Amino acid sequence: MATHRPARHIEIAKDGRVVREAEIQPLPEHSVVRADLHVESGHLPVGTGAELADAVLDLPESKEGSKLEATLPIGDAEPLERLRERCRTVETRPAGATCLVDATLPADPVAR
Repeated sequence: MATHRPARHIEIAKDGRVVREAEIQPLPEHSVVRADLHVESGHLPVGTGAELADAVLDLPESKEGSKLEATLPIGDAEPLERLRERCRTVETRPAGATCLVDATLPADPVAR
């Protein structure tokens, strides 16, 4: 029987202001992790997109899962590039102002 894990919320803050955040919902019965990545308007410090993607991928749920289904704003290249660096395969498709991402999570030998 699959164990249910609650949704998680991650925030990346710089200078006291939240600049990026993500809602993560693991679906254990399918080894799928869903993540909705959001970005605040205005100037974004370089590296925060990669930092958010790393935070999502470093969660125990992601290490135990095999697939990531993510949404992020279309044109937000920094987190997408980090997902491509760390995941085995990454497929993208546009959906209006959103980029839908299907990724094969890296194998974590400790979790398996």
